[in-house]
Amino acid sequence: MPEIKSSSYSIFISKNIAKDIIRFLKANKKGYSSLFILVDENSLRYCYPQLVTSILQFKDAEIIEIESGEENKTIEICTQIWASLSEYGADKNSLFINIGGGVISDLGGFAASTFKRGIPFINIPTTLLSQVDASVGGKTGINSDNLKNEIGVYSNPSAVFVNIDFLATLNSRQILSGFAEIIKHGLIADAAYWKKLIECDFSDLDKLEQCIMASIKIKNNIVLQDPEEQGLRKILNFGHTIGHALETFFLEENGENSLLHGEAIAIGIICESYLSTKISRLKEGELKEITKFILSNFKPVKIESIFYHRLIELMKHDKKNTKGDINFSLLSEIGKCEINKTAKADLIIESLKYYSEQVILFNK
Repeated sequence: MPEIKSSSYSIFISKNIAKDIIRFLKANKKGYSSLFILVDENSLRYCYPQLVTSILQFKDAEIIEIESGEENKTIEICTQIWASLSEYGADKNSLFINIGGGVISDLGGFAASTFKRGIPFINIPTTLLSQVDASVGGKTGINSDNLKNEIGVYSNPSAVFVNIDFLATLNSRQILSGFAEIIKHGLIADAAYWKKLIECDFSDLDKLEQCIMASIKIKNNIVLQDPEEQGLRKILNFGHTIGHALETFFLEENGENSLLHGEAIAIGIICESYLSTKISRLKEGELKEITKFILSNFKPVKIESIFYHRLIELMKHDKKNTKGDINFSLLSEIGKCEINKTAKADLIIESLKYYSEQVILFNK
């Protein structure tokens, strides 16, 4: 089975991860004192049953269930998880197991990393987004006042287990959301990979498996060189300064009916590609290529101009910012990305207008 080595842990990719997990549990000679499994209603229904039938140790684990959705990645839910761990007697030798999407990986990783100053945890990502992004790289965190990942720590899992078959439980919208991060990987690091993605049928799980492997390798290679985002790792934020602001804004406005993470990032990629032509030498032809591909696959989103300044306010909270400047990672060309690029509010608004104009032109 494919195995990708990261700094202090391995990422296993297989259609039968049960064997890998059993091998991992047996490798701990002392044995874990107890197991705790964090799930939401979706991973409890569709994914946990596939694992517990093959992994006997999971039958004795305590299940902690939370509601799905970005709106639940909060300190209040985290406090409930800590309380459950205390109630069931978790100790420093307990293993915390995250089974779910990006919210589970982020929130569960943060809860485990801070409980008793840190207990070991593993990630079993069940969505495309979490498989290629959230579960890999050691970032954990929660939202605060709806601001994305405002609170968090760097903490590596003990292992990550990626099961491609879990993706069969997802609808096309969830698959597409994850595909936005795959698109980002090609744009920031590998022009040849980007060309393959343009031709990729991401509804074909076998072909998607190749994309997952390639994307994890790209992200892992970047993280190995810059674990705590002092420089190179910032390129992984391409599309996210504007994307996170949009995700937060629509969460404020629409609650449970808000944009998925990847849907917001797809818009952010178009807008920040536009900024790249103004600031970082991206060619107009490359901008058109990126715009056309994303608008061909992602549903258009209406962004009212009266909300532009609220979006700018949200961008000012981005973690990359320094001295009040709004900071971006931008493309110099497809396959290459530059960090620490700043843009004024009027230019950012111009990029949002560009997106809205292209949506109208594309749908004529």
